[in-house]
Amino acid sequence: MAAPTGTMRAVQYDRYGGGAQGLKHVEVPIPSPKKGEVLIRMEATSINQVDWKFQKGVARPVMPRKFPFVSGFDLAGEVVEVGAGVTEFKAGDKVIAFNFPKGGGLAEYAVASASLTVARPPEVSAAQGACLPMAAVTALRSLQAAGVTLDDPAAASPRKNVLVTAASGGVGHFAVQLARLGGHRVTATCGARNLGLVRDKLGADEALDYGTHEGAALRSPSGRKYDAVVHCAPAAGVPWSVFRRALADAGGKVVDITPGFAAFVTAILQMATFSKKRLVPLIVTPTKEDMELVVDLVKQGRLAAVIDSSYPLSRAQEGWARSMSGHATGKVVVEMGGSE
Repeated sequence: MAAPTGTMRAVQYDRYGGGAQGLKHVEVPIPSPKKGEVLIRMEATSINQVDWKFQKGVARPVMPRKFPFVSGFDLAGEVVEVGAGVTEFKAGDKVIAFNFPKGGGLAEYAVASASLTVARPPEVSAAQGACLPMAAVTALRSLQAAGVTLDDPAAASPRKNVLVTAASGGVGHFAVQLARLGGHRVTATCGARNLGLVRDKLGADEALDYGTHEGAALRSPSGRKYDAVVHCAPAAGVPWSVFRRALADAGGKVVDITPGFAAFVTAILQMATFSKKRLVPLIVTPTKEDMELVVDLVKQGRLAAVIDSSYPLSRAQEGWARSMSGHATGKVVVEMGGSE
């Protein structure tokens, strides 16, 4: 397979702000893989909250490091060229990669480090695969940080009462499934329209409408207190006092996947006072092993990505706006070969 040359279609933004309207369709040179990298002909990418949050400027001036910027950190496609020193992949291999902080997924080609690239088996579609690196791995790490084992439920490890907030969202819907795979009891919060999905498809034992008084109080219908919480809802949405009342008296952990400054202050104070009930701010950097684990679970049919909607590259702005709306169920995907 000859290495591609010339230009490619890409979607980028060149300043902070602007939302979906700030995205521009451009023709840019096809990148070349450097040492330790692979060049991927893109088939799909997914849009995560960090994509448009970085565009808003929440991490300025660190992210993006420079403009213009092609977003998209989850990559799924086919290797077309490998850089020096790469021996585990060859042209024609189907792969999934995580490319942070460089991005590049909203384009026809992207380069990624071979160290964060894994094989994509035939059982895992490009669209499914593009949903996994950031969201599924974050769910996995969140449960681990909360002390929730993902072993065979028949193993001797004790079952825990687990709460997942925003359980129908990108990270939350994976967290529910993974906790259930470990045999734990799961209570989930979501909007009223997704209660059936969270219970019947994802497997939560209990589902709470966050718009009700009980949902806002995180009150389990069965009266159980929680040993672990994976908090996927906006960081400012639930005060610590609500979590404290909902946690088991013996103690428990609330893992916040979108921590702000206040979360880190709270966590430090709790450590200093040896509190049994703890807030754990989580910053995730996926590893190759994490990615291989979640890909294998999808291959086995034990884990599935819920895809809210899919858009061709020419309509990437619509997918961006859908993600920004906060109403997506599961993941928003852009497929390079998608129908117009």
